[in-house]
Amino acid sequence: MTVSPTVRRRRLAAELRRLRAQAEVTQQQAAAHLGCTQAKIGRFETAKRSPSVGDVSALLDFYGVEGCERDQLINLARDARKRGWWHSYSDVLPEWYETYVGLEAEASSIHTYESEAIPGLLQTREYAYAITKATLIKASDSEISRRVDLRIQRQQRVTGENPLELWAVVGEAALRRRVGGPGVLRRQLEHLLKLVQLPHVTLQVMPLDAGAHPAQAGPFVILRYSNRIDPDVVYLETHVGGLYLEREVELANYMTMMDHLRAHAVDPDGSVELMQQRIGEL
Repeated sequence: MTVSPTVRRRRLAAELRRLRAQAEVTQQQAAAHLGCTQAKIGRFETAKRSPSVGDVSALLDFYGVEGCERDQLINLARDARKRGWWHSYSDVLPEWYETYVGLEAEASSIHTYESEAIPGLLQTREYAYAITKATLIKASDSEISRRVDLRIQRQQRVTGENPLELWAVVGEAALRRRVGGPGVLRRQLEHLLKLVQLPHVTLQVMPLDAGAHPAQAGPFVILRYSNRIDPDVVYLETHVGGLYLEREVELANYMTMMDHLRAHAVDPDGSVELMQQRIGEL
C-alpha cells in the first residue's frame, strides 16, 4: 500500500523535465522526435498523463540517457501506469480525490489541521459513517459504506507496516461536536487515545479560547516525501473538488502556518488530558 502510481507518475514527470533541460532540447523538438504534439509532451512533464514505456524509451534515446539510469526510468514508467489499490473504489472515488489518495499512499509524513472533525486517518468506522452520511446528503447507503471502506483501507498508512509520520492539530470543536451521538463520539475519542500512543502519531488540540490563528480559512494537509525528487504538496479540499499547491512559496507559507498552530495549540500531553476530560463528560 506504500507504492503509488500517482507518485511515480509525478517522479517520472520531474525526471523527464530535468533530462530534457539537461539535453538542451525544447518541448517542440521532443514532440517532433516523438511524432506528437507539444501539448502531449507538456502533459507528460506535468504528470497529467502517464507516457507509455515506448514513448519514454524514445525520449530517453533522444536525450542520450543510457545504462542504469535508463533502466530505472523505464521501470518507473511501468510503475506509473499500474493501477493503485484504490482503483477498486473508482465507483465512489471522484477523480480529483483519487489523486489525493495516490499522493497519500507514498507520503513519508503528513501534517494536517482540522477545525471541525477528527482527521480521516484517525476515525473509527462508525464515526466515519456518521460524518460521511451527514456531508454527502444525496448519497445512498451503499455509496456511504463504500466510501467508509475506502477510508478504513487508507488508515493502513497509520496502523500498518512502514507507517507515515502523522502530526495533526485538531480544533476543540471536533472533540465537542457529537457526530453520530455521544456514544459514537466517546468511542472515537477512546480510539484517539490509543492511536496517540504510537510513536509516529502526534495530536494537539487547538482550544476554542486560543483566539484567532492563521488557519482560520480552513483545514489543510501537507504531504511530504522522503525521495528528494518527489515534491511536497499542500492539499485543500472543498465539496466539489481538491486544490493541490506545489510552488515553494505556497509550501513555505503552509509550513509556517503549521508551525504556528503547533506552537499555540495545547501540547500533546495536555491534549490527551482534554480528550480524557471530554470522555468523562460523555
